[in-house]
Amino acid sequence: MATAAASDQRCFAPAAPSASDVDIAALAFRGVTARFRLRGIHGPALRRLYGRHLPDKICPGADEGDGDEGLDEFADLVELLRDHRSDDGEVSEWLACALATACFGDNHLWQDMGLPSRAVLSELLRIHFTALYDKNAGNMKWKKFFYKQICERMQVNVCKAPSCSVCSDYSECFGPEEDGAAN
Repeated sequence: MATAAASDQRCFAPAAPSASDVDIAALAFRGVTARFRLRGIHGPALRRLYGRHLPDKICPGADEGDGDEGLDEFADLVELLRDHRSDDGEVSEWLACALATACFGDNHLWQDMGLPSRAVLSELLRIHFTALYDKNAGNMKWKKFFYKQICERMQVNVCKAPSCSVCSDYSECFGPEEDGAAN
């Protein structure tokens, strides 16, 4: 019987990521699921995510809905993230949904994901969404950066200045992110 249990645990083991990668992903999933109903992941995939990264938490029922608020916006965020994944692995897919879910929070993205700092969020993005991470060369706050990318994709200019460097709201997009400060 012990062999079967060990075999079951190996089925849930991530496919050869680094230790820090596993810790950051698990921390992100734990933080998002503590604050939000995780959107975009259902059924067997949701059970695998909980088995791999949240084994001490009860997986919500597969019949629980995501809710319909902001579904277009959620889909746009997930599409942006999927298009910039570093690999086609399941963890990156799940992280795309977790990041998009957390974008609906009211705080900085790292706070809404329950991460200890913006640096940890940046490391997660560097590992799993390298091309998107590299695009943020100006170090814009992540949530603002994602929405700016979506606007550019849709060819919608919502910025009031021709470039970030001359915008009067520059500090809102690029300023420091203090713990407890709103997005």
